[in-house]
Parts: sequence; C-alpha cells; structure tokens
Amino acid sequence: MYLNPASAGFFLGVRAFKGPKRCSRNTSECRRRAGTHARPKLKTLYCGVAHPCRPATLEMTHTQPKHIVLGLSGGVDSGVAAWLLLQQGHRVTAVFMKNWEEDDGDNHCAAAEDHEVVKQICDRLQIPLRTINFATEYWDRVFSQFLIDIRAGRTPNPDVLCNREIKFDVFLQYALSLGAELVATGHYARLVKSASAYQLLKGHDRAKDQSYFLYTLGQNELAKTCFPLGGLTKPEVRTLAQRAGLPNYARKGSTGICFIGERPFKAFLQRYVQSKPGEIRTLAGEIKGQHDGVIYYTIGQRHGLGIGGPGGAWYVVEKDIGRNILYVAQGDEHPSLFSAGLEAHELQWVAGTQPALPLRCRSKIRYRQADHPCLIEPGPGKTVRVIFAEPQRAVTPGQSVVFYDEDVCLGGGVISHALADAAVERGSWYQRCKATA
Repeated sequence: MYLNPASAGFFLGVRAFKGPKRCSRNTSECRRRAGTHARPKLKTLYCGVAHPCRPATLEMTHTQPKHIVLGLSGGVDSGVAAWLLLQQGHRVTAVFMKNWEEDDGDNHCAAAEDHEVVKQICDRLQIPLRTINFATEYWDRVFSQFLIDIRAGRTPNPDVLCNREIKFDVFLQYALSLGAELVATGHYARLVKSASAYQLLKGHDRAKDQSYFLYTLGQNELAKTCFPLGGLTKPEVRTLAQRAGLPNYARKGSTGICFIGERPFKAFLQRYVQSKPGEIRTLAGEIKGQHDGVIYYTIGQRHGLGIGGPGGAWYVVEKDIGRNILYVAQGDEHPSLFSAGLEAHELQWVAGTQPALPLRCRSKIRYRQADHPCLIEPGPGKTVRVIFAEPQRAVTPGQSVVFYDEDVCLGGGVISHALADAAVERGSWYQRCKATA
C-alpha cells in the first residue's frame, strides 16, 4: 500500500509549505541548536521554520538533532544536503570517499579536483571533513564483478552495485565507527517509516529520481539512512546552493561511470578485457559488417556499428558470445527490439521478504524510463518472470529491473534474459492479471 510521506510520521527531507509562520522558540536558542553562531552568516531556517531565502513552496521538517555522517562528493547535490542538515540542527561530519585510483595520472575521475571542492564546501559550512580510501574495496566488490559481467556479454550497472557494496555497506560501517546515528547522501529519493517498516519512495523530481539505483537497500540500511534532497527538484537545489554561498552551485553534474570518466567506453575496456573482431549479421544470417568485439556493444545500441546504406538505422538485437557474432536489425520499431517479458535473478526486496506472487505492479528496466504495468510470476529456482502489459524495448541482460507500487520502490533484480512472445503466450497478460485479482 502506498504511504503518503506527509502523513507517515517520519520524513527526513522536505514537505509542502502551507503558509508562512514564525518560530515560537527563543531566537538565541534556535541559533545555538543550529550552530549558526560559529558559521558564516547564511540565510537559514531555524527550528524547521521557513525563511525568505527558501523557495516559497518548501519547508524543512523539524527533527531531533543527530550526528549525521554525509558522503560529500564535490557535486552540488551532496553540498546542499549538508547545508540542509545543518539547518535542521544536526551535527554533520563530511566524508570524501576515494573509490578509484588506478588512473590518477590520467585524471579522468578528477578526484583531486573533487577533493578540493569538498574542502571548500566544508570550509564554507564549517563542518569537519574526513577522507577515506575505499579503492581496494571498490575494486574487489564492484569493479571485479563489472569485468566478470562484461566478459560474459552482459551490460552491468556498477552504480547499483556501488550503492549496495560501498555507500551503504563499507561507508555505512565506517560512519558508524565515527559515532554516526545516521548516514546521508545526495540521492534524489525519499524515505518513510510506517508502523512496521521503512519504505523507499521515488524522489519528488521525477527527472532526477534515483530510487532505481537504491533498490538493493534493505531495512537495516534504510534505518540508518536519510535523503535530504528527496522532496526537492534539481533547480531548487541549485538555487539553495547559490543562496547558501556554496562554491560549487554552478558546477556541472557528473555523468557516466566514475572509473571511466570522459573516455570512450571501448577504449577503457580494452585495457582490462580481451576481445577479437567478428561478424555483424542480420537475424537471417546476412553479413552486414565487422565488429571490434561483441562485449563492447549492448542491446538496443545504434551508434558505432558502421553500417550504412538505405533505410532506417541499424540496432543491436542479440549478442552471441560463443560464436562472436553481433546480430542487428533495421528500424527502431523492429519487432526483435521488443520483448514480452524477462527473467530476473539476484532479487532484493526493500521490505526484507518477497511479496506473495503472482503480483501486479509496475516496473522499469532502465534509469529514467517511465515505469510500466507488469505481472511478476515465480520463475525457475530463485528467479522471477516479469510479464509486461506492453512489449518493452531493448531488455538488456545485466541491467536491473526495479518494481514499484505507485511511488513505493518494492525491490528489483538483475535481468537474466528477455522472454520472447512465444514463451509468454502474448495476449494472456490481462487474463493472468484477472486471475490474480
């Protein structure tokens, strides 16, 4: 059941501001609790009361002050998250995580630049900063699995794995060793506590919602986590950063995978994975060209194929790792690009237990994709079969399928393979849904 954050009793983030009001507490006491006497003069919120510097539609919720350890990356999001927590009166310790050092000489991840920006933010906010190197843990628990998946022909999502293995495991344990009561990040997601469990919700900004990357978090992790930006939009975050005097308010956001940086994906992988050229064929067997290595391509890809000629663009529709053949089809509406369902493994459920199956809900198979109606059925072993209401484009093994009930993220799993129409018996979806009603 969907739980409204405004009525759930716990929401460390923002909620709708229904009108101006003044703080009923003593001003000096409010300032003391917020710690503003020791910080630069910023236009702030005291005791959760809206201040003119804030957008008129937002108000911070008042919570009991805690010691919160925040992952500070140098981006505008985590910087504003730190500032918002200070306005709520929390004691904030910033931690800069260095998760990659193989290419320090190349400076592709710009770790040194990020660290300098982090130091400037901490100076501005006058909060302590700790720097910790998790490069070994990242290599062993994230990057090694990334390479295994690539060699197997899958398209992994290291951001999901990084959240599970590093930010909400290694970093969380480190934060607790510092005496943290909670950890915080700059993710655009919301957290609600009901009578029996924590729920992970989509961020208010649908264009920036990052719950897709957080579906592996369980009750233990969520109980020690807060997402200060969950009720904000990206433009509002930048406005707050500028008004708070943060030095990175206009800094461009990072994109892509950190350890790859600005380099071409193929050029990076060639340093770690062996491959060999092979044929590009149509599903009918016609040879259309040569590829540099099947592992460098992903389902649905159109760029970099080097196939010309009349008609529409060509797309990758299948990868045969054993025979080293890349299969393509012409046209963005070609039937082979679409699948009636999928099978998923490595299932993670936010509530801690798998819901009763079959289950009607919504799902998305890639970040920023709109979620679509689906039916989850038990699959072989510890897998599930996901049947789509409408065929979905470019179902990609290695990526994640994430399940939702309205705004609530239920959990998800790793896509094993797509299911063809014949395997799903197209047209039976509504009958299956009716049977589970």
